[in-house]
Amino acid sequence: MGGTYRLMRIAGIDIGIHYTWILAFGLITWSLAVGFFPDQNPNLPGSTYWVLAAIAALLLFASVLVHELAHSLTARSRGTPVNSINLFIFGGVSNLSGEPKSAGEEFLIAVVGPASSAVIAVASWIVVFALGDILGLVGDVLRYLALVNALLAGFNMLPGFPLDGGRVFRAILWGLTGSLSRATAIAATTGHILAFLFIGIGILEMFSGNLLGGIWIAFIGWFLNGAAESSRTTTRTEESFAGVRVVDIMDPDPETVSPTTRVDQVVRECLLRRGRRAMPVVHDGQVVGIVSLSDIKELAPERWADATVEEIMTSPPLYSIAPADEMSKALRLLAERDLNQLLVMEGDQLIGLLPRSNIISYLQLRQELHVNDARFLKNRGRTATE
Repeated sequence: MGGTYRLMRIAGIDIGIHYTWILAFGLITWSLAVGFFPDQNPNLPGSTYWVLAAIAALLLFASVLVHELAHSLTARSRGTPVNSINLFIFGGVSNLSGEPKSAGEEFLIAVVGPASSAVIAVASWIVVFALGDILGLVGDVLRYLALVNALLAGFNMLPGFPLDGGRVFRAILWGLTGSLSRATAIAATTGHILAFLFIGIGILEMFSGNLLGGIWIAFIGWFLNGAAESSRTTTRTEESFAGVRVVDIMDPDPETVSPTTRVDQVVRECLLRRGRRAMPVVHDGQVVGIVSLSDIKELAPERWADATVEEIMTSPPLYSIAPADEMSKALRLLAERDLNQLLVMEGDQLIGLLPRSNIISYLQLRQELHVNDARFLKNRGRTATE
């Protein structure tokens, strides 16, 4: 997700925040300081409400982080690596390196998030009821924490993909039908219906005088609709590459350049003459960077004759993948990191390059040849004369 900044690392998982998190934090703090806490405890100084609101907003995002950690740690315990957790305006997302391997696994990974939110809600209510007035202002914060986590658990269990409830629904359908593709299509359709319902409610709220609340509800619906369609497309694409490995699609003989090569030479000989868009930069047999069309476009053309590749290349750490890896892993890495190509490495050895253009060409050729089953590639070792 672009615009995300690494915040910390918990249990070996990178935690990042998107810049929209700051907007959400501000809006939540403001709404609590002028509404929730004054209603709970009138006649306090205004600064007290703002302090309580800021603490409560931070605890809300801590709760979201616990929710996502529950997903991530459960997935990792089942053998699915976790790349990162990102917090943003609508909550959080766990970036898993693959889809669950079975319906039961998906059910478990999906349900633990809302369950963790429900546990926080119940625990907060128990403390409030047990200690009562002794807690003072802390009790107000805990009441909010209980309420918001109960809402978080309930909202996430709505049966619209890609919400947790939608994933639970998909897991049940997957188990009943035996088809992940069919289950995803049905769950995504439910997600679209739920999204349009939110948009409709939001519009009604706006016309009823609740402008800010209506916009927020409609915006949530818009986000859910886009996420449902994106999830459906991702699942279809990954199914198209079932059984296909990186080595089947990569460029096995990528053109490389030296760090001391002039940029104008790269433009003339690599980009214009041979149609390359990205080249690994190699020095003494080792990959030291990658230079792409995007890197060159950032340099003024009048400097091409004097600048070297080393001055503009993308330096390590670089994203790479192994030739034996499944293409589904490569697709997720390209999407999550917003990359146009991946280095294909075996240890420290450059084996090839996997650009997006190769993936698009592969899909187009399969369409033209009406090859719908990726397992056809299992016969790739045979010659045409056999």
